[in-house]
Amino acid sequence: MKTTTIIGAAFLAALLGVTASAYAGQDHPDEKQDNSKPQQNSHEQAKPQQQQHQQTQQAHQQPQQNQNHTQPQQHAQQQQKTQQKQQHAQQQQNTQQKQQHAQQQEKTQQKQNEQQHAQQQQQQQQQQAKSTKQEQVQQVKGQQDQQRGQQSEQAQGQWAHNGQKDSRGHEYNESRFGREHDARFEEHGGRFYDGRREYSYGGYWFYAGAYPAWFYQQEVYFIMGTDGLWYAVAYDNPSLTFQVNIE
Repeated sequence: MKTTTIIGAAFLAALLGVTASAYAGQDHPDEKQDNSKPQQNSHEQAKPQQQQHQQTQQAHQQPQQNQNHTQPQQHAQQQQKTQQKQQHAQQQQNTQQKQQHAQQQEKTQQKQNEQQHAQQQQQQQQQQAKSTKQEQVQQVKGQQDQQRGQQSEQAQGQWAHNGQKDSRGHEYNESRFGREHDARFEEHGGRFYDGRREYSYGGYWFYAGAYPAWFYQQEVYFIMGTDGLWYAVAYDNPSLTFQVNIE
């Protein structure tokens, strides 16, 4: 009897539960619909989040791509700038070298000009000194010539005239003898004849017992005196004279 009562109570409870469930579904249809909507809304809300995440990833990837794309350009630009700097530095160096070379050439040219100017001045001074010396020499020579001329004029009265003959018949001829026919004689020149040194002059052989030193040191000419004797006379100093014999 108790078992039957328990089974009946359980069945009743189950029946009441089914009835309550059916009632709950009939009386609150909106709640079921509302329960389904949040699921749809959450799904719909998930889509924008996924899209936003994709956009974020794309936005993150795009800078990386842009960065990867701009890095070679930046590197090329940097290389170009470096090359430009190097070229500019090289041009400046070349310009400085050219300027230094030009300055060096200018200094060298200036130095050469100074040397040439100094040489020209030195040459001018030497030329002036030479001209002065020549003038002095010419003056001295002129004075000497004048003195010799005076001495020659003084000696003219002592020398024979053209056509005069000596004691042996040798004729004095101004075309062969005298001051206008000076000559130079060597100590061992001429000829050694009959134990004496003879010298040829004016077509004759002249000799002396002894010859003074000046006879071999300067120009000499032979001339006949008014006394009919022959003399050797120094060209530059007519006061130097000694008697010679004619063959």
